[in-house]
Amino acid sequence: MAQVSGAPVEILLVEDNPGDVRLTEEAIREAKISNRLHVAGDGEEAVAFVRRQGAHANQPRPDLILLDLNLPKKDGREVLQDLKSDPDLHRIPVVVLTSSAAEQDILRTYDLHANAYVTKPVDLEQFMRVVSSIQCFWLNIVKLPPE
Repeated sequence: MAQVSGAPVEILLVEDNPGDVRLTEEAIREAKISNRLHVAGDGEEAVAFVRRQGAHANQPRPDLILLDLNLPKKDGREVLQDLKSDPDLHRIPVVVLTSSAAEQDILRTYDLHANAYVTKPVDLEQFMRVVSSIQCFWLNIVKLPPE
């Protein structure tokens, strides 16, 4: 895990809603964990970031990905499938953080090997609590795989 070496934990947020990006940034900033949050606004950018392609060639490999499902250019399900079918990337934990509570979305994302599925609360305070809980669990409790 990146924390062991003292390096910040690299988090990639894949989210096209600017309001949700701001709330997530705020919740993560309030945590006392050394981290760097990167944002990809669509699915194609997310895949390019993780694969370090084009403008993202010098970006760090994410330790954790927070992935929305409903994205422009490349749907979150397609991003998840790309990541989990790639032998070099499949171990990166992906937490689906989406507004959908549809059973078919939940089942499909777990079939695609998502590590967790979280429905975004509508309430601002609840949203902040959920993001904080995700961060606490994945960055304090779980031992992340090395690169």
